Amino acid sequence: MFSKNTVIGIVGSGAMGAGIAQVAATAGHHVIVFDTSSEALERAKGNLSSSLTKLVEKQKITAGVAAEINSKIAYETGLKHLNRCGLIIEAIVEDLQVKRKLFTELEGVVSKECVLASNTSSLSIASIASACLDSTRVIGIHFFNPATHMPLVEVIPGITTKATLPEQCKELISSWGKVCVLAKDTPGFIVNRVARSFYGESIRIYEEGIAGFATIDWAMKEFGGFKMGPFELMDFIGNDINYKVTESVWEQFFYEPRFKPSLTQKRLYEARLFGRKSGSGYYQYGEGVAMPLPEKNAKLGKIIFKRVLAMLINEAIDSVYLGVGSKEDIELAMTKGVNYPKGLLAWADEIGLEEVLETLSTLYSDYQEDRYRPCILLKQWVANKQKAIS
Repeated sequence: MFSKNTVIGIVGSGAMGAGIAQVAATAGHHVIVFDTSSEALERAKGNLSSSLTKLVEKQKITAGVAAEINSKIAYETGLKHLNRCGLIIEAIVEDLQVKRKLFTELEGVVSKECVLASNTSSLSIASIASACLDSTRVIGIHFFNPATHMPLVEVIPGITTKATLPEQCKELISSWGKVCVLAKDTPGFIVNRVARSFYGESIRIYEEGIAGFATIDWAMKEFGGFKMGPFELMDFIGNDINYKVTESVWEQFFYEPRFKPSLTQKRLYEARLFGRKSGSGYYQYGEGVAMPLPEKNAKLGKIIFKRVLAMLINEAIDSVYLGVGSKEDIELAMTKGVNYPKGLLAWADEIGLEEVLETLSTLYSDYQEDRYRPCILLKQWVANKQKAIS
């Protein structure tokens, strides 16, 4: 279905859209980037040239290759220019109604064979697809930011997506040098579902007065081997983005307590303290600003790490139980999508499923809150003396 001759359309010229365009062009495709703003397109064009120049300077590519990649990307403000595309990936604002309107408009422009994909990180593919007369050609293809560097792509078929389309999309995106996993059309898919606990439980620990931001970040890096702590990572991602994804997943799961957003992050969002990009978030950023020092108490650090990890593992096991993804894809998603040091299922086997269950059961007993209830599959594995990865 797809080939090197397939023209790729990208709707949205922000960081994500421009990144996907660069990836597709680097793989040899002609790419058309659409945006209603000519100024945004000019910025995207400039950013691409700058990105390619850096790759040349680092001797990752030659000047000739950079020029060829540049030449394969066209920038347009008219939707009609996407009419020769075989695949269109939208990377616009994370608003369901805006996306639905776009897909309706696209269907009136493109051929009947063109595949329409959404780069949404948490919205329903089925709902987006229902805006189209032919919902069978709609699918989720979720890249991670920055798309040029992050290896993982989640491929998400909707309930009406043509049965052969997911594998065709996986084959195409894999040819672009990406690692593809297949995810069920559930809120947050794999990564943004499982990773909620990394942020949510860490904020909960802070709100309870157990430890400050710097100490929690230190604990997760020191005892878990994470490259960034949860508060560092939220500031890096942007508290606007992270909060809205959390809120979206929580609402779509009918207010499931495990995904409940925190007032701490909501207040940062309301105050527009988005993190690094705004100069302030959980930490202050700027020239001469010193980062707060953690309390390097090993006993406390291990308690923090054990609690957050147990929540992450529980969510990964629940994702297996509910068929969100295969065991292999869930492990790949968390190591390649958010750069976790180990797959959570393998990590569970390493520390022992019994210990994970004991940690969660103690939290559940102490708090009497559903957010800490152990997954039934975890209980079954422990009862039957099974491992998470067999």
